[in-house]
Amino acid sequence: MNLLRSSLRVLTRRRPGMALLALGAATLFCAPHSALAQQWDGKAVRALAERATARRGEQIADTLLHDYTATARGFLTFLAQVGEGFPDPPRIVKADQLAVSLYWRAPDLSKQVLVGRRDTLLLPADVGYYRDRYGIIQNNFPDRIRMGDGNDVRDVPHPLSAAGLREYQFAFGDSLRIRLPDRVIEVDEVRFRPRDATQPRAVGSLYLDRETAAVVRMALTFTRAAILDRRIETLAVTLENGLVEGRFWLPRRQELEVARTSTWLDFPARGIIRGRWEVGDYKVNQSLPVSIFAGSEIVSEPPQALASYPFEGALLDQVPSDVVAVTDADVARVRAQAESLVRQQLLNRATGASLSARRFSDFLRVNRVEGLAFGAGTRWSATPTVSAKLNLRYGVDDARLKGRLSVTRSRGLPSSPGSLTLFVAREYRDAGDEMETSLVRNSLAAQEFGSDYTEPYEARAAGVGAGLGEWAGVRLRTEVAWEDQRAVAVHATPSSGRFEPTIPASSLTGARMALMAERPLDDGPLGTRLRWQAELRGGLWEGGTRTLRASATADADRALGGGRLVLRSSAAFLAGPAVPQQLAYLGGPSSGPGYGYHALAGRVAVSQRVEWQMAAPFFGIPVGRFGRTPATMTLAPYMHVSAIGAPEPVAGRVDRPGGLYPAAGLGGLFFFDLLRVDVARGLRDGRWMLGVDVSRTLWGIF
Repeated sequence: MNLLRSSLRVLTRRRPGMALLALGAATLFCAPHSALAQQWDGKAVRALAERATARRGEQIADTLLHDYTATARGFLTFLAQVGEGFPDPPRIVKADQLAVSLYWRAPDLSKQVLVGRRDTLLLPADVGYYRDRYGIIQNNFPDRIRMGDGNDVRDVPHPLSAAGLREYQFAFGDSLRIRLPDRVIEVDEVRFRPRDATQPRAVGSLYLDRETAAVVRMALTFTRAAILDRRIETLAVTLENGLVEGRFWLPRRQELEVARTSTWLDFPARGIIRGRWEVGDYKVNQSLPVSIFAGSEIVSEPPQALASYPFEGALLDQVPSDVVAVTDADVARVRAQAESLVRQQLLNRATGASLSARRFSDFLRVNRVEGLAFGAGTRWSATPTVSAKLNLRYGVDDARLKGRLSVTRSRGLPSSPGSLTLFVAREYRDAGDEMETSLVRNSLAAQEFGSDYTEPYEARAAGVGAGLGEWAGVRLRTEVAWEDQRAVAVHATPSSGRFEPTIPASSLTGARMALMAERPLDDGPLGTRLRWQAELRGGLWEGGTRTLRASATADADRALGGGRLVLRSSAAFLAGPAVPQQLAYLGGPSSGPGYGYHALAGRVAVSQRVEWQMAAPFFGIPVGRFGRTPATMTLAPYMHVSAIGAPEPVAGRVDRPGGLYPAAGLGGLFFFDLLRVDVARGLRDGRWMLGVDVSRTLWGIF
C-alpha cells in the first residue's frame, strides 16, 4: 500500500509547466504478475528490460526532445543518531535549502547552476558535501553510476545498459494501471539483482511504462563491493519522473540517503545525509546554445547572489517533516529488498577487530569504590553474524580487575529478529534504576568533592542472553545467568569532603532471570513522542531466598503553544525479602531533585517530572569554523514529585519515612542545548540543589 501511495504521488502531482497526471481523473489498480513474479530472467521481463535499455539511448538522442530548462528546489540535511540501538530518531545538525537552474541538450550535455542557498546550524559541526550533492541526477544515471564525486560509488554498471543486460538478472514485481480520460498507462515493476553479488553492482527496482519502456521510477542501493567508503552503512537513491508535454518522462522528484557509522569505539554514532529534490518549471526545445554547457557540470553563483535568492518562510519550517523524523519508507523498502535479493554478508560492513567502549568514561572514571579506574575493550567480528567482545577495567584504589567477555551470534539479516549471547563477567553494577548525572560529571564531582552518584555492588556471573526481535514496535531481550552478588566497600579518598558508605548489599548466589522490553522514541498518544523501557527480574537464590522485581521508565514530550511539554516517569516494585541491592531508590538530580542522593528507599517507588521548555533570548558566541551558537537559550521550569511506599531503612544510609516528596526547579540549556544548569528545592524537608552537567542526550557518550 505504501508503494501504491508513493507511485500515485509521483505520477499525479501537478506543477507549473508540467503536463502531469491529474489525481481527480486517475484510477489506480495494482495486480502482481502472479505467474511471472520472481521468475528471474524470463523471456517477457528480459524483453522489457532490453526495450527500456534501447529507450534510454533513444531519449538521449530523441529528435523530438532537443533541450530543456527546469528549476530544482531541494534540501540537503545532515542528521545524527547516537546510543545503543539508536533509540531516538535522527536529529538535525545542519539543513541547507537549495535552488538550482537546470539545462540539458541532446545528446548528453548537462549544466546545473546553484542559484540559491541558505543554511542553519543546529549543533556544532563542520559539515561539508561532495559537489554532486548540490545537483540532481539526469537521465536516471549514466551507463556507469558514480556517487559522491566517485568517492562513494564509482563505475557501477547501470541495469539498463549494454553491460547491465549482461551483469544483472530481472524479474517482474507489481503492475500499476493509471486510468485517464484519454488513455490508460500501464507501469510494470522490474526488479534487478547482480549475477555476481561479490562485484560492484546495484540492487533495486525499476518502474517502466509498458507501452514506451520509459523509466517512471527507479529505486536502488548497492552491493558492499560497490561502496568504496567503508563507513557507509546505507546508500539508497530514489528517482521519480513525470510526464512533460504528455510524452517525455523527465526528472520530477529525487531522494538520497547516505548513512555512515563510526568505526572506532563500540559506541554507536551515525551521521546521515538526506537529499530531497523537487523539479519543475520545464521549458522544452528552447534552442539552447552549446556555450551554456562549457566548464564543470555543476557550478555556483557567487555567495552574495546565493544569499539574495528569494526563498519563502523560515528554513526549518520548509524542511519536509519526514526528513526530520524516521528513515523514509522508500529507503527502508529498498534496503529490505536488497537484503532479500543478495546474501546479506555482501552488504554488511567489513569484519575484523576494533576498539570497544560504550562511552568515553569506560576509559577513565572516578568513583568511591575504585578511585581512579582505567578501562579498555576490544570487539572482534569473525563474520558479519558472529562477534566477540572483551571489556576490562582496573581500579587503582580497590586494586581489582573487572571485566566482561561475550560472544554473540545474530541472524544474517539486520531486519530479522533473534540473537544469542554467551557471557561471563565480574563487574560492578548500579542498584539505581536511572542515572542521576553523566559519568564525566560524576567523576569530576567524586574526585574533587566526594560526591559520588553511583550505587555499586559486585556481581560475578555466567549466562546467556537472547534478543527476541521487535514486536509491535517493542524490542524484547531476555537473560538467564548463574550469579554471585556481594557488597563492595569505599576505598577512595576525595580531594575534599568525604564519601558516603556504599549500600550493604546482601550476599546472594543462585539463578537470575530477566526480561527486558524497550520502545524507541516514536509517535505516541495525543500528539506526543514517547519512549519507554521496562524490566522484569527474578531470582532463585541459595538458602530459599526468592526475589521478584519490576521497573519501568518513560519519556514523553509534546509541542504545545510556543514551547514543549516534557515528561519523565519511573516506577519500581520489589516482592520478597528487602535485599538492599534490589530496593527502589530515589533522590538526586534526576529521580528526586532537592533531596540527598538515594535518600529515599522502599519496596515501591514512583517518580514524575513535568517540565516546560521554551526559548528565551541569550547572546550568541562565536565557535570558530562551527559557526556561532544560537542567540537563544532554553528555559525549563519544572515540578517533580517522588513517592516511596513500604519504606525500608538501609544501614548507614537511608531512614526516611514513606510518602510524597515534591520539588520545584528551574533549568537552563545553553550552547546548542548541550550544557544544562539546574536549580531546585525539595519542598518536604529538602534542600537547595545546584547542578551543572552536559545535556542528557550526551550522557551515553560521556
